[in-house]
Amino acid sequence: MPFLDPDERWISARVSRSRIVTTDTGEARSFIGEETGYVLERRVFDRVLAEKAVQAGAGLMLKTAVKGLITENGAVQGVRATDGQSELEIAAKIVVGTDGVESRVGQWNGLDCVLRPCDCLVCAQYLLAGIDVDPECCDYYLGAELAPGGYAWVFPKGDHVANVGLGVQADLAQRSALEYLHRFIEGYPQQLEQGSPVTLIAGNVPVGIAKGAIVADGLILAGDAARQADPMTGGGIANAMVAGRLAAEVSAQAVEEGDTSATALREYERRWEESRGRKMKRNYRLKTRFSAADRSSHAFQRAFAVSLAGK
Repeated sequence: MPFLDPDERWISARVSRSRIVTTDTGEARSFIGEETGYVLERRVFDRVLAEKAVQAGAGLMLKTAVKGLITENGAVQGVRATDGQSELEIAAKIVVGTDGVESRVGQWNGLDCVLRPCDCLVCAQYLLAGIDVDPECCDYYLGAELAPGGYAWVFPKGDHVANVGLGVQADLAQRSALEYLHRFIEGYPQQLEQGSPVTLIAGNVPVGIAKGAIVADGLILAGDAARQADPMTGGGIANAMVAGRLAAEVSAQAVEEGDTSATALREYERRWEESRGRKMKRNYRLKTRFSAADRSSHAFQRAFAVSLAGK
């Protein structure tokens, strides 16, 4: 069952192939996909998702920050929040925490949300305009000096525009992700130097797996908060959408049956494990098996390509 039909509003480019380049050896390998992929315009994509949620009956509160959990006898019963003018208490039979890599919702309830440096990619990305790139190919660059423990990417986003970014493993980085990115742009490949930065984003991506429970009484974690990004690539949109659907289905059933305990909500953990979790554990084992220097090997490239293909 598809999540939603492709929409021209949030499609920046259609891609039919990927290329992996190892800068240590200069070797390039191309992979022709069986299906068309999309490079998203995330701001538009996220807005459209919000629109669809509201149309389906969800309430959306802008400029509202959650400050803590409401609990009763150890069970989560809602959240405390502020809209900048007043303090709010919002009751909920189940709270779904999707608050990212440093999930405060999980920490407030005592779940293990600590992310080790070896399981964290520190990333920086420019939108570069005025460059010549293949409009139907996503490029990935591996190299121990280029991006230790991670990789760089060039994703086309239209006419002479591309997302150009890089992620480095936190415990291996000798400089900031932005400095690594500048070095990449200056040297790999040469035409990127001609580009003009339009936007810059930076942040951390979890490339580990959850070390403990991702549910508690009245609480579910999903997305980056539950360490559901792919440990090999850091890709998380598809996984987060799968997890979101599972969280919604399990939550609806739990509320209907009047049992929102951790025992009931573990059905979410079980279904995640059966759908994507096992593959994420496999990819995590592969990630830890290959050192930064090993990432130029054919074995790692094959594993990386399989992960990119979603297999």
